[in-house]
Amino acid sequence: MTLARDAFGLAFGSLSVPEVLSLREDSRARHFRGGDAGRFGPLLGIDDLDAFLRTDAARAPRVTMADSSRNGSAAVPDDLFTDEDGRINPVELFRLFDAGATLVVSQFHEMHPPLARFCRGLEKVFLHAVQANIYLTPPGAQGFRTHYDTHDVLVLQVSGRKAWRVWDDMLMPHATRNTPWDGATHRADPAGAKDVLLEAGDVLYVPRGVAHDASVQEGSEPSLHVTVGLLEPSWADALKAAIDQMERQQPALRQSFRTWRIGDPAVRAGLVEAARERFAAVANEEAMDLVAMRFLQQLGTDRMVMPGRSLRTPKPGPDDRLILADAVHHVIVPVGEGAELRWAGPSVALTMAELGWIEQLSAGATPRALGGDDALAFCTRLVALGLLERA
Repeated sequence: MTLARDAFGLAFGSLSVPEVLSLREDSRARHFRGGDAGRFGPLLGIDDLDAFLRTDAARAPRVTMADSSRNGSAAVPDDLFTDEDGRINPVELFRLFDAGATLVVSQFHEMHPPLARFCRGLEKVFLHAVQANIYLTPPGAQGFRTHYDTHDVLVLQVSGRKAWRVWDDMLMPHATRNTPWDGATHRADPAGAKDVLLEAGDVLYVPRGVAHDASVQEGSEPSLHVTVGLLEPSWADALKAAIDQMERQQPALRQSFRTWRIGDPAVRAGLVEAARERFAAVANEEAMDLVAMRFLQQLGTDRMVMPGRSLRTPKPGPDDRLILADAVHHVIVPVGEGAELRWAGPSVALTMAELGWIEQLSAGATPRALGGDDALAFCTRLVALGLLERA
């Protein structure tokens, strides 16, 4: 798993996998010094943003701006830097940037191949979706006020420096997208903040629900960082998925919730026990296995296609050593007496023989070693789809 190994090493340095998993199960922010100012240069640079802004893909809402000096919301209205069709107006964007507004490019991993491969590598480690948002803040400015995120984030300081304040405890324990920041009710005590200065090559890990803010040092160069969003599902997501999966098998979950009886005190008194009995129907190993399969299938089918082929990829020969494409998420799902390989492209029905070939291709094999002409035809089809690549 070269892609996963490379992404993990770039993100976490010398930390081991068990150490990183423990980090993610903790509730505290951590600062990791890099020692190499060019560490994240292969992922992104300001020149890459300049090139992107000169393309037709540079549009709102992918491109936004933020300025904490504004009254009310820090978000700069799109119409101040875009044309009527949503395209970026570079003259106005540069004017706002020069005046202190932060440039934000969301989901840039969908536009920039190095970030796409990096996020895909981390997805193969954590088995959930990963995204990358870009923040370029001019000297002496601050984009966003104090807030928390609703997913864990990994901040990669690409160039320049940025001063952060990070609080110790979760202001909103285990925040999700259903518990967004509300400045009127969520207030972080300034006395509880720790000051962290991120230099180029440093990493800051901030769990969801932990309050933080950031600003660029006066007189410094612009600060460029990547916020890597680690989009893990919650227990609420898992339980909803379990109920959806088990509804087909459990008649009690399909029974009517009799709203016409809720005025009856005797009926209301029994609702808690009735709910407990139905939750018990999903609190078992079978339901959790189905949930795990569903989440893996969503990862395989919902994420962007990154096929392991190009426009010039030739058909494989019988002695070409082939392997499952490293950047392609997939999951094998039992179907009838066979199985299906599901991914972001068309599902591939597998016979039992083909299922065995897939298992061998996960480590690399030649069509001749797999089974001759039939295996070659199968491999040719998967190479055409981008599911196989030459090892």
